[in-house]
Amino acid sequence: MRTLGLALLFLGVTASANAADPWIVYEGNEGPGKGKHIVLVSGDEEYRSEEALPQLAKILAKHHGFKCTVLFAIDKDGETINPNRNDNIPGLEMLKSADAMIIFTRFRNLPDEQMKHVADYLETGKPVIGLRTATHAFNLSGKTYARLSNGDKETDGGFGRQVLGEKWISHHGNHGSQSTRGLIAKGEEKNPILRGIKDGDIWGPTDVYGVRLPLPGDSKPLVMGQVLTGMKADDKPVVGKQNEPMMPVAWTKTYKAAGDKTGRVFTTTMGASQDLESEGMRRLLVNATYWALGLEDKIPDTAKVDIVGEYKPNPFKFGGFTKGVKPSDLAIK
Repeated sequence: MRTLGLALLFLGVTASANAADPWIVYEGNEGPGKGKHIVLVSGDEEYRSEEALPQLAKILAKHHGFKCTVLFAIDKDGETINPNRNDNIPGLEMLKSADAMIIFTRFRNLPDEQMKHVADYLETGKPVIGLRTATHAFNLSGKTYARLSNGDKETDGGFGRQVLGEKWISHHGNHGSQSTRGLIAKGEEKNPILRGIKDGDIWGPTDVYGVRLPLPGDSKPLVMGQVLTGMKADDKPVVGKQNEPMMPVAWTKTYKAAGDKTGRVFTTTMGASQDLESEGMRRLLVNATYWALGLEDKIPDTAKVDIVGEYKPNPFKFGGFTKGVKPSDLAIK
């Protein structure tokens, strides 16, 4: 453990490697994010949030100084990550000390005692960053927090629609055969979240999601998703209705919290673990984290987003997760 600790300090970030913890903590050192705690909540069956969020957390901690806690769907053994278990994400009580929540879950049916921490967080008006399937983050059988469930009719989509700006609608691009190129939305070229990013820097093999236009309230599209004919970054765009108009794949908005409070929101329908192989995608998420926390004046001209450690994400598919992984296995080596 002493050797591991020295190695982590040399990398400029330490990580909790307690094998008993069903989560992982990356303790950032110096940087604009010093003193800020981000809780990242993973749990989806297809797009490998259990790979994407630890890598994003490492980048935010090592390169920018944020303390990052990553939570996971944990198997019945209480130790290993199992994204197919949709009713257990230990550690959500850490949202009490969070300055921001980054969420990438899909149709989770969490018990009330866990959902309470999410609901309480949303009452504070603190920032929320949602990735990919977070538009349909919860599918709750209990009534207590039904207002956050994707299928809730009264709120027209619960957490997805009311907080992030949209619920699950459709695959707009053809799933598994048409990838996504990010183009800057007209008029947003100088938005601080897009600092250091130009047309085409953002690419991912995941397809564009459909959304209802216009997005609700004060939503502001930042990146439009150009549907490509294939699964390579240099493939040509599809001709026709899939790109006329293009769907937004990243936007900002605010959500209503308790009393008169509102909270900042950044949503992207991209963000799968393979999408994070795109430098532009990583930069978008890092810049958005600064903005969400009110640190937009500290966003670098070109934020450092180098991959931390080894990163070989699994292809997105149901059942494609690596079995037997414990959160402690994800410490920076």
